[in-house]
Amino acid sequence: MSLIPGSGAITRILSLAIALPVSTNQLGGSSDWTTYLSLISYLFFIVLIFYGQRIQMYVMIREVENSLHKLKYIKEEGRKNAIDAIKEIGKPTTDPSARVDRYLEYFTISPQNMDPAGIVYKLDHILDVRDTRLKDEVKLMAPSSDEVQVNNLENTLEAAMALNFIYKVVRHYYIQGKKTLSLYVIMQIQMILPMIMKEAEAYASALKAFAYGQPIGDGAGALVAAKLMHGYELRKLPKDCVMATVQIEGRTAIIIKAEGPGGNVGKPGDAVEAVIEENEGKIANVIMIDAGLKLEGELVGEVAEGIGAAIGGPGVDQYKIEEKLTKYHIPINAVIIKEDIGDAVSPMRKEINDSVDKVIERVKAVILERTKEGDKIIIVGVGNSIGVGQ
Repeated sequence: MSLIPGSGAITRILSLAIALPVSTNQLGGSSDWTTYLSLISYLFFIVLIFYGQRIQMYVMIREVENSLHKLKYIKEEGRKNAIDAIKEIGKPTTDPSARVDRYLEYFTISPQNMDPAGIVYKLDHILDVRDTRLKDEVKLMAPSSDEVQVNNLENTLEAAMALNFIYKVVRHYYIQGKKTLSLYVIMQIQMILPMIMKEAEAYASALKAFAYGQPIGDGAGALVAAKLMHGYELRKLPKDCVMATVQIEGRTAIIIKAEGPGGNVGKPGDAVEAVIEENEGKIANVIMIDAGLKLEGELVGEVAEGIGAAIGGPGVDQYKIEEKLTKYHIPINAVIIKEDIGDAVSPMRKEINDSVDKVIERVKAVILERTKEGDKIIIVGVGNSIGVGQ
């Protein structure tokens, strides 16, 4: 039996596999087929040694490509829903599509951080300018909308903007991976793809909730504050926040939340600063209520208690609150409602709504344990007040 000419190991095994059936028929041995299958398995083993990593990379690229197609569809649906909401609510005289496309590409440049002592107030200024600019854009696109609708449409466009950004980042790594044929480039995006898709689907489900003013999971803290202040006289605070003075367990509680029912998070940092200064620092305790990210295995709507300023975002409001509390040595407690990232931006789930009464009971327990009768306290309901009035 002669081998097909060739110097490579793969070529020699292939030639042996071709010649094997002839010798099998001649010898008539029953074990020859086992030998034949063994040689095939050796062949695959050698192929995997030399080309296994490349095969794995192509499988990853294919997986990212499939997710990219899905992301593109979600992104386009988000854009379409935003345009439809603007047309329905804002009654524009011209097609807003071109202005929406421009809106989706907006970006914000963080301030220079070489001077860390002053970066918080620089960032605060940049965020104020951004918020004003985006609201002005919405008013131009939807001239018939009122203030509440402007806030809701801004939130809708922010969700569409997030979907657009997620799609572009995944597309970037996908193209880079195909260009460079580097396993490690494509692996970066492939490994976190399930979490990316989960977040994208959450934003997609949030679009209509934002457009039509439905409460979302992030509004849990605002809902607790709204329930505590319901029926009491309200007063506006800076910026886009409201407060009410309520008697709870013999203490004077100043309840603060973002002004609703429009999509608005306000600036709780400025509001807490104003209230503390107004009372000359004579505050016995500050209790903050917010939605908190749960770990896998924990139940949605679980209530937990801790210490510190419970507030997310870029950190400006947290910094302002902590500065003022440190100045007057005011203790701070936190109560959170646990939920997933998808729950935070999606329409509020029943479990989160049902947890509100549990939070109120927990807050009352903190008040009884940490303060005495006649004290003045601040309770801050943090979160987006979309669909949550006062």
